[in-house]
Amino acid sequence: NPKASQDSDMVNRYMQMIRAENKRMHAQVENVLRISKSEKNQLDIKKDRVDIHEVLEEALAHVELMVENRGGYIKSHLDAKRSEILGNEFHLTNIFVNILDNANKYSPDEPKIEVFTEIVKNSIVIKITDKGAGMSKAVLKRIFEKFYRETTGNIHNIKGHGLGLAYVKSIVEDHQGEVYAESEKDKGSTFFVKLPLI
Repeated sequence: NPKASQDSDMVNRYMQMIRAENKRMHAQVENVLRISKSEKNQLDIKKDRVDIHEVLEEALAHVELMVENRGGYIKSHLDAKRSEILGNEFHLTNIFVNILDNANKYSPDEPKIEVFTEIVKNSIVIKITDKGAGMSKAVLKRIFEKFYRETTGNIHNIKGHGLGLAYVKSIVEDHQGEVYAESEKDKGSTFFVKLPLI
């Protein structure tokens, strides 16, 4: 954006974001390798006490600028009274960036994304909703498969390798959690990630 080049604070902010995204993308290459190992049950991820609300704030920071640039919004409603889990902050941040990034990419108009947390029994449920393109039931069944990408219409114009949600599933399951989605064509999608609380 030519206007931004005059504003040194903004340039610095963008440079920091580019640096952070470069680091994250480099790490994503490692994740692709991890997925192939995980199929041999060799996923060995170090876990510590992590506040999932802090992880979500970090993930939101990665995506909100892109969403705002498209005239959209991300609203968060982090209402869960407890939010500490045993997890890996790096991988958890990546899976939420992945889901939020998809919500942005698959919104043909201005992205309208909302993030909610709530306690269900002894787990925290993270719910991410969008008002985007949505998916048919047939597509919904297959989205967590490795390399699966919807190819109808102009969806294939959206860049990606179809590894994002396979990675999400693999990391969530390694955290003894579950991930699932609900969607309706042209009405948007909702992703649910359920993780056991400490």
